[in-house]
Amino acid sequence: MNLNHQTGITAEASSDASFILLDAVEGKEASLRQALASCPELICAVQNQFPDAQLHAAIGFSTHCFYRITQCEPPKELAPFPSFSGPFLSVKDEAYDLIMHIRSNRHDATHTLALTLFKAMSDSVKLRTQTQCFKYLDNRDFTGFVDGTENPEGEDRAAVALVGDEDSDYQGGSYLNYMKFVHDLEKWEHQELKIQEDTYGRTKYDNEEYASAEKSPHAHTKRTSLKDEQGQSLEILRQSMPFGDLHEQGLVFVSYSKTPVIFDLMLQSMIQGDEHGHADHLMQYTHASSGSAFYIPTPEFLKRLA
Repeated sequence: MNLNHQTGITAEASSDASFILLDAVEGKEASLRQALASCPELICAVQNQFPDAQLHAAIGFSTHCFYRITQCEPPKELAPFPSFSGPFLSVKDEAYDLIMHIRSNRHDATHTLALTLFKAMSDSVKLRTQTQCFKYLDNRDFTGFVDGTENPEGEDRAAVALVGDEDSDYQGGSYLNYMKFVHDLEKWEHQELKIQEDTYGRTKYDNEEYASAEKSPHAHTKRTSLKDEQGQSLEILRQSMPFGDLHEQGLVFVSYSKTPVIFDLMLQSMIQGDEHGHADHLMQYTHASSGSAFYIPTPEFLKRLA
């Protein structure tokens, strides 16, 4: 799929990332539009400062502010984050206005671009939260398991992540879903290796997925491996990364997709389970109370806001 898009959507995994969530200041929308229109050029300038850092960005809008900021009708499927309640976890929408997902293989490059973009719009936005993430070991989560093993590769990344003919006005954009999971690692690390592996449906050290017949209906890989009516796998592009300090450790889960429906089905399968109530047992060891949904437009869309 050869569509122009913000490169933070489809670029290969990075070793450093910053997730920045913002609200637009009421009455400053015109100023914010000018700042957003300048962002593609600012991104290019900082990328040129760090030519070997694989520096990328993605900037997007939630349904809570899309029309107010852009003065455009929103994409067809942009909606609030879904609400689900299950035996281990309940989540609801967290109403942020904007997201900036900035990543690279150098923390100084990530920081420089984040600061540059925030300064450009600082008089028209309010910072709600920022989470710094980093590569842990060989792309593992703090649970010790490799994360994102089922991600599409090569050209399939764009085919999965980018809106196509289904919404011609917003081709080249992507729907982003954001969640911040805080792990109960003390509880997790007290589990035997076999229980941990059965919880994922995958071996821990060799990263080999169980055969389908050997998986528990509660296994994480079982609950997130969904198929359509034709038996084709439903895919999303994961760009999740661990975060941690001395107080808490966890995972910022981020997925990009040409439609938010696939993520919604996966989340429902994890939290509420299947028709027999088989929910994802991994949810016993981590917690997230909310999530946020955004649309990431093309660079050209941002430039037109001027």
